[in-house]
Amino acid sequence: MATVRLEHIYKIYDGGVTAVNDFNLEIEDKEFIVLVGPSGCGKSTTLRMVAGLENISKGELYIGDTLVNNIEPKNRDIAMVFQSYALYPHMTVYENMAFALKMHKIPKDEIDKRVREAADILDITEYLNRKPKALSGGQRQRVAIGRAIVREPKVFLMDEPLSNLDAKLRNQMRAEIIKLRKRIDTTFIYVTHDQTEAMTLGDRIVIMKDGLIQQIGTPQEVFNEPANIFVAGFIGSPQMNFFNGVLKNEGGSVYALIPAANDGKGAKIKLTEEAAGKLEGFGDGKEVVIGIRPEHIRVVREMGENTIKGTIDVSEMMGSEYYLHISAAGKDVVLRVPMTDLPAEFRSGIPYGTEICFEFPAELIHMFDVESETNLLK
Repeated sequence: MATVRLEHIYKIYDGGVTAVNDFNLEIEDKEFIVLVGPSGCGKSTTLRMVAGLENISKGELYIGDTLVNNIEPKNRDIAMVFQSYALYPHMTVYENMAFALKMHKIPKDEIDKRVREAADILDITEYLNRKPKALSGGQRQRVAIGRAIVREPKVFLMDEPLSNLDAKLRNQMRAEIIKLRKRIDTTFIYVTHDQTEAMTLGDRIVIMKDGLIQQIGTPQEVFNEPANIFVAGFIGSPQMNFFNGVLKNEGGSVYALIPAANDGKGAKIKLTEEAAGKLEGFGDGKEVVIGIRPEHIRVVREMGENTIKGTIDVSEMMGSEYYLHISAAGKDVVLRVPMTDLPAEFRSGIPYGTEICFEFPAELIHMFDVESETNLLK
């Protein structure tokens, strides 16, 4: 097993286009790291540099204590699972899994042992004599993972391995990868654009945008303490609601004011003492961006402290909860409300145009700087 260190890694293409910019990360032995971000953020390029499939423009990459910048992919002791499975169609499952071992002149009995152990781990023993065309998408992906397992590499690299599967299969395979990780106990670097995969799989998550790392942290850290507006909006579903506001000191307390828009409805949110202490250096009128997650907003019966009023545009029934889209303070505000938290008269549906009050719990709001977009409460 091995640590992986990326020190000031850059990928600069012809014409000066920078795909990865000053990437620094130390991955512990047996850690599961997830690189996540929107398309074009540089996550797959970073993974391909670790694999040796892309040259590193600047910086140093270590696997264990070995500098691998100029080492061929086949000599890096890594195994990669691709989005497209990349199985040989004319070979059986067994032959696909054994192929790389044969190329490395591994003894036949050792190949058979490794293939059958991997097949047992992935529950594909009954398919060993089938060819890929006779398998479902999920089964093919298991074979692709099995082909990587048998090599017993120091590091597993996975590039969006579940993106070709339907939603149900993705959920099943996500659970399989979690179980697999516990059984083979090696270092994983996993790339995805799906924040649900990132949150459920990763020990730590590396969130990227435009080739730059935005935040590195555990799933809990990036969810509860986003470093900036991008991370706050990217992690969480539906995404965090944002409002432009200003700070106001009044009677020894600090408030965040959300000005009324054309609908004439604004809000006045009393901040906690802890939040007020972190904002102590800012005076009246400091412009901020206020963030609140859809699941943290509470529906209330009447206006009070920290409440705002709006009208229902859309109510989406999601089984045990509603997603409510509300026009308030000039914004489309999304609430994620458990059915049991709604007044009884709203549980069978909420008509368009219904006026509703909701509360911002002061301890759950986030505050960002307007210019730098950094989290002022972190």
